[in-house]
Amino acid sequence: MGTDDERSSGMLVAEDRKTAFERDGFVIVEDVFTREEVAAAKDEIRRILAKVRTKDKDGNAPKDNGVFVGLTLNSAHFKKMNADPRMVDVLEQVVGPHLEFWSDKVVYKSAGVDFGSPWHQDWMYWKGAAKFSVWVALDDATPENGCLKLIPGSHKRHFDHGGSDSEGVGFNNRLRQEDVDESKMVIAPARAGTAVFFHDLTLHASFPNKSGKDRWALISTYRDASKDDIKYEFAKAAFMVRGEQTGKIVEKVS
Repeated sequence: MGTDDERSSGMLVAEDRKTAFERDGFVIVEDVFTREEVAAAKDEIRRILAKVRTKDKDGNAPKDNGVFVGLTLNSAHFKKMNADPRMVDVLEQVVGPHLEFWSDKVVYKSAGVDFGSPWHQDWMYWKGAAKFSVWVALDDATPENGCLKLIPGSHKRHFDHGGSDSEGVGFNNRLRQEDVDESKMVIAPARAGTAVFFHDLTLHASFPNKSGKDRWALISTYRDASKDDIKYEFAKAAFMVRGEQTGKIVEKVS
């Protein structure tokens, strides 16, 4: 088992990653991608956004911040990136040998975004079998510009998401602030190219961006293809990145 310093710096050796992931619900791996590679990814995202975003009904330009789901649907660049062995090797270590890429998105916070993401578990948005996400820093992420914070061990149960979007910034599935023990949280600053691998029940949030600088992140989600799951019509870009599909896929029961 790695030390706290190893865990926070992403220096866990491969054989310890599964142990750390099972204990904490996440592992951090530095420099999965180079600065040149994440800069190229940002350029490709800008191209995609310019193609798909439109002005609103009043003729105003699209917002320079938000979330866009479906990068791989729009670009072979991201299909290749999401199958990159540097990511898939770690996923195999912590999840298993049968892996399907499921969906991806960019969270693009401009220099003017000053709100953070509230505490939540991603599972609430899709349910079914557990999924596993890889959060890749496309800019250096710090507490000042909105890096992640996570609660170790929170992936072992479901939490009541009884909060409300009082700020009007989204995240209808959120915990009430008083239901989160922030004394247990791990703050995860990450230089560009670093990846945070986490379970979809791991409680996480982000700081507000008060830096005056952009903070973008790619979030790619995968599933263990050996597990039974429900059918998701929106996961149109799904493809196997390693192993075989051996679990049963059933129609979602409403």
